[in-house]
Amino acid sequence: MDEASMKKEDISSLCWSVRASGAQNIYHFFHFLNRHYFALATNPGEQFFMFCTLAAWLITKAGHRFEQPQEYDDPNAIISNILSELRSFGRPVDFPPSKLKAGNGEQVCYVLDCLADEALKYTSFSWKRPVYPTEELEEEEITEDNEELTLNKLEEDVVEEESDNEENFIDLNVLKAQTYRADVNEAAKHEEILQSTTDAAEWNLEVERVLPQLKVAVRTDNKDWRIHVDQMHQHKDGIESSLKETRGYLDKLHNEISRTLEKINSREKYINNQLEHLVQEYCSAQALLSEAKEKYQEGSGGVTERIRVLSEITEVLERVKQETEEKGSSMTDGAPLVKIKQALTKLKQETVQMDIQIGVMEHTLLQSKLKEKSLMTRDMHATVIPEATVGAY
Repeated sequence: MDEASMKKEDISSLCWSVRASGAQNIYHFFHFLNRHYFALATNPGEQFFMFCTLAAWLITKAGHRFEQPQEYDDPNAIISNILSELRSFGRPVDFPPSKLKAGNGEQVCYVLDCLADEALKYTSFSWKRPVYPTEELEEEEITEDNEELTLNKLEEDVVEEESDNEENFIDLNVLKAQTYRADVNEAAKHEEILQSTTDAAEWNLEVERVLPQLKVAVRTDNKDWRIHVDQMHQHKDGIESSLKETRGYLDKLHNEISRTLEKINSREKYINNQLEHLVQEYCSAQALLSEAKEKYQEGSGGVTERIRVLSEITEVLERVKQETEEKGSSMTDGAPLVKIKQALTKLKQETVQMDIQIGVMEHTLLQSKLKEKSLMTRDMHATVIPEATVGAY
């Protein structure tokens, strides 16, 4: 069984399976085509039918009329039609059509890629610019309690306090009085502390009430360069830790690849040594083949020249035969003789008519001459008689 009949049986079985499943359109089965479907050989018959169907659909989408392949169609005819449509789009085809019979491989992917490009051009498809989602930076908050205070606020407070202190004038007497009052108050506070009358329970309750207000929560600003430096250090530490783990795997992989390459080189040397005589035989066969091709080209050139001369001689022979047939038919045909006789009869009739007309014209001319002569004679007699009469008188 040849390859074409096997292709037909595979296409027929796939079409019957589609009909049995109740699918009204073969495109319902395209859902299982992955991106590597036509790159690897899995089921040549199914892949060939899917390739032909998909190519026909793309050609139709590109604006050309193309019939869908049927189960009894010849695979060679289908491939020839697809390649002719591909050439009509101006795409080069520099591979034999038999490469497409497998339904997979580089040539199949090339044909489908070209047809897809033409279909996109015909439908005026255009790629739009990508739209990137906007990412909002989340503020990193370090909360210690309900109260929050930014670093900028703290800096502003410190600057305000310094400016207030600078604006106040320093008076030594006032400073001494304040120092004295502060010492007195501190001594009094120490005495109060030594002799405290505050209840411990009330003190703890007050501490619990005021404690949340005494704590400060600082919100970091993402625009601060210190945050960026900390992030850089964190990323650096993460990269170094990942590099330590990855370097071990890479070294192991490098060693395995090196050993594999060494094995491949050794196997290659062994195979070359074992097949050296076969390689020499192959080279000699290639040389003989090249010589045979050269002889064939020379012989084909002479055959082409002789075929051209034969065609010229045949044309001359056909022309001579046609002329001979025309002369023979003219010699055996009596039609020209009949035409000559009819022409002679017509000439005789026209001669008789001309003779009659000439006789009539001569008779008319003679009558006119006789009439003129009689008129001249009468005129002469009329002029002579009166002269004699005058002489008598």
